[in-house]
Amino acid sequence: MSLTLMRPFAEMDKMFEDFDRPLIQFDEGDWMPAVDIEESDKAYLVRAELPGVHKDDVHVVIENNVLTIKGEKRVEIEDTKRHRVERSYGSFVRSFTLPHTVKTTNIKAEYVDGVLNLTIAKVIKAKAKQIEVKIK
Repeated sequence: MSLTLMRPFAEMDKMFEDFDRPLIQFDEGDWMPAVDIEESDKAYLVRAELPGVHKDDVHVVIENNVLTIKGEKRVEIEDTKRHRVERSYGSFVRSFTLPHTVKTTNIKAEYVDGVLNLTIAKVIKAKAKQIEVKIK
């Protein structure tokens, strides 16, 4: 006689797992990192939370004033029996349209403790000068 584990609520557990998934499936990636965008007088600061993503697996591209952050969070150990997986793995893509008032040629990027910080400088606007013309 063998013992069999019975899970009478397995179907209900599956239903709730599916319910927790987002309604919109992303074509470009498996998960979406959280991003904050702040603006100062001189620049825009973009902060993306990428916990567990190695910096070599993160790529930042600007094309036609669209900032794209993409990469991949890899599974650490693949040959183990898993009882629960709640963290997101796989590829990700986030894209943002930048205003035309930014310098896309000089972007500062810093990756510290799983947070990507991008500083995108604004174009310095020429201040209008008022010149008094003396009429003779």
